[in-house]
Amino acid sequence: MAYAGVESVAKTDRGITSGERRVIFASSLGTVFEWYDFYLYATLAPFFAALFFPPGNDTAALLSAFATYAAGFIVRPFGALVFGRIGDLVGRKYTFLVTIVVMGISTFAVGLLPTFSDSTILGYTVPGIGWAAPVLLVTLRLLQGLALGGEYGGAATYVAEHARPGKRGFATSWIQTTATIGFFLALVVIGACRFYFFDAETFAEWGWRVAFLVSLLLLLFSVYIRLKLEESPVFMRMKEEGKGSTSPITDSFLRYPNNKYVLLALLGATAGQGVVWYTGQFYALFFLTITAKVDPLYAYALIGASLVIGTPFFIFFGWLSDRIGRLKIILAGCLIAALTYFPLFALMANAANPDLVAFQQKTQLTLSVDAAQCNFHIFVGPWSTFTECDKAKDHISKLGLSFKTKDAGAGAPVVLNINGTDVSPFTPEAYNSALVAAGYPNLKRVEKDGAVSFAPVQADPAKINWPVLLGVLVTFLIYVAMVYGPIAAFLVELFPTNIRYTSMSLPYHIGNGWFGGMLPLLATAIVAWSGNIYAGLWYPVVVALGTFVIGALFLRETKDRDITAV
Repeated sequence: MAYAGVESVAKTDRGITSGERRVIFASSLGTVFEWYDFYLYATLAPFFAALFFPPGNDTAALLSAFATYAAGFIVRPFGALVFGRIGDLVGRKYTFLVTIVVMGISTFAVGLLPTFSDSTILGYTVPGIGWAAPVLLVTLRLLQGLALGGEYGGAATYVAEHARPGKRGFATSWIQTTATIGFFLALVVIGACRFYFFDAETFAEWGWRVAFLVSLLLLLFSVYIRLKLEESPVFMRMKEEGKGSTSPITDSFLRYPNNKYVLLALLGATAGQGVVWYTGQFYALFFLTITAKVDPLYAYALIGASLVIGTPFFIFFGWLSDRIGRLKIILAGCLIAALTYFPLFALMANAANPDLVAFQQKTQLTLSVDAAQCNFHIFVGPWSTFTECDKAKDHISKLGLSFKTKDAGAGAPVVLNINGTDVSPFTPEAYNSALVAAGYPNLKRVEKDGAVSFAPVQADPAKINWPVLLGVLVTFLIYVAMVYGPIAAFLVELFPTNIRYTSMSLPYHIGNGWFGGMLPLLATAIVAWSGNIYAGLWYPVVVALGTFVIGALFLRETKDRDITAV
């Protein structure tokens, strides 16, 4: 039996064919939708963090929301195992049909989920469901993560097995753009809901749900498009010749040398790629809005503009990898990112909020504590206890300020020293009052009916250095494109056909789901614990450098391999 897709692999002297374009479009469209679904939560987490978790501690609620966000990433490798096995046994096409349906239904359900406390929607009071709210939210995130764990490997493998030698990097790079395009689409929909269809109060109460609910329409269209696809010709030939694996998981992870390549793919490629990706897109967004106090509208516009400018570089580096190789581009991206993150984030802070940077430079903040009472919080839940030290650190960090911590010994009270003036005990009002008196620019004192409160003040848009800020964000996107554009072709070429879906999916989703997906949560916790707004960057820097060293020492180029072999 002849398979046109396999027979044409030797014909590399012509441009991309209509059949390849159809495969790329259908695969990419569905993957864009899945990333849109997945990133909605990440982008909206700061908005609805307080809705699904107990009120009273905003930082704890935000950490809880990020922990739930991370849960979706943590489970992705298990989705890779489940759906990767099905994809190697049953086929690529039907597996990623299942994943897109699971993802779509889970996302739609988030838009219907009741909150922790009572809420008001369209004038009606909806009873809260207490701790069932975060439990259900985590469950839906786990389903999303499982689905995404099976989606990417299927789409990348499907496209690569339709592409010809010399074109695989270019063809699969279109799949790589889907995460960025999905993120951009999420920003557009959220921005439209937040700033055009709803006022700030309505959006915070229930308007954010609309972005989740409209995903149902995208789901129906994506399923329709994918139903028109045919199975991968490489997979069909393998099944025809009876060379398929009967135990893809065992063959992938328990048999040498494939298990060695799975480990090397993780530590020498995808771990660094994952942290560079999430630093350049998500952590940059959180840094702008949470730390630098940039208005979310401006932050979304800046990130969106950088995505538009930077996305073509995914295609460029995929194309370039067909000529000079995948590995050297990936490792170069990891190395350059690790060496420049600290100065670039400092430049971004100064360009985004020069008033805040100037205040920090002239203000010495020292927090004296009993160090034994200070905890490092990552996964926040009913089991978590926040001491006065923890609350003080969280509060100062949330204001976008760095501070030194001094261990004053056992039983010592928590005392904040601001340029020689002590503030104790900790209360948000006391700290806010003292900082505003010292010239802190991002809070204002409000007196109403004899009561004093403090309202947030966004970074002054007239003082934002827009060209510099956009330039830094585009630079981050170029780093992302370097590590991410060639990675699909590299992983597909690293493993044989009969276990390709399973073998490539696991290291990819551990690298992105665990190393990358944990980044916002870990970086936020590191910043609060250390008292340095840049300390969270040590995590991606160390991981990216480790990937560069391991990849350079133990991995070899793959671009000329025959992927039709079993």
